[in-house]
Formats: sequence, structure tokens, C-alpha cells
Amino acid sequence: MASPDLKHRPIQQQTAPDEDDMNHHHRKKPKNAAAHRGLRSLSVAVALPLSLSVLDIFLFGSSSRYRSLDKPFYVPPLWALHLACVSTAFLSGLSAWLVWAEGGFHRHPAALGLYLGQLALSLVWYPVVFGAGAIRVGLLLCAALFGVLLGCARAFRNMNPIAGDLVKPCLAWALLLAAANVRLVYQ
Repeated sequence: MASPDLKHRPIQQQTAPDEDDMNHHHRKKPKNAAAHRGLRSLSVAVALPLSLSVLDIFLFGSSSRYRSLDKPFYVPPLWALHLACVSTAFLSGLSAWLVWAEGGFHRHPAALGLYLGQLALSLVWYPVVFGAGAIRVGLLLCAALFGVLLGCARAFRNMNPIAGDLVKPCLAWALLLAAANVRLVYQ
């Protein structure tokens, strides 16, 4: 029988860690590694289109003709056009990563083609319109870009609704680009 005067607790026996504790410890490591891989792939998916867009703007983005235009309210200044281009590159990269993270490009390879098509069309617009001065060709590029982005939004929404919603501002950017291009055509 236990004495009522006992003031200390008995010491619990230290045992060797059992197999469950060892497996639990090893399970944490792959989670961390997977998180690091996920962050690394997210960084690449966002940084690649973003850096290509910034390079595109740096090489072909200055246009004295566009700056000298008498612009109505719906045609943005050049800095806003550049900002919209960089923003949509970020959003499209993020949406593509969301689809890729769920294995969407493996299940529906056409979605990857649509994404790469919209990336190429958005990167080609600056050199064609501001570099070569082919304004009417730029208008065709805007129409193609809008169509490809519409396909991207539908395909991405089927795989990840958030990714589909992230493409919607890119659709608005394509319309903004078309408005600026129309203004250049009818200058």
C-alpha cells in the first residue's frame, strides 16, 4: 500500500525507441524534402516566364511611336502595358504550376501545348509590334493569344479550378493588348 507521506514520483523506466517512433522520425524527412522540391518547382515555374517577359520588355519594349500616340482612355500607357505583361507572366506560370502539381499535364498533354502556345504568343508580340513594326500581324497575334488563353482557362479549370481562375486576368490582358494594337493600326 502506498504511504500518504510519499512526496516524489517514481522514475519512469527509459526504454529504447520502438519501431513506430523510428518510422515516425523517418516520415518527417521526406515531407520536408517534398516541400523543398515543391517550392523549387514553383520557383522555376514562375521565374522562367517572368524572366522571359522582363527580357522581352527590356529588348523590345521601348517604342517612341507608342509613346507619342494620342491615346483614348482604354489604351494604357507603356509602363502599364509592361506591368500587365509581367503580371500575366506570373499568373500564367503559377496557374501552370498548379496544374502540373496535380499531374494535369500528364493526363491532358494538350493543356501543356496550350500553355506553351500562350507563352510563345505573348513573348512574340513585343518583337513583332515594337521591334519589327508589323502592327497588323500583332493584331493577329492578339486574336490567337486570346483564343489560346481561352483554351487554357477551360483546360486548366477542368484540372484545377483555381488555376482556371488565374488565367482570367490573362484574358483581360490579351484584350488590353488588342486595344493598344488597334490604336496603333488606326493611328
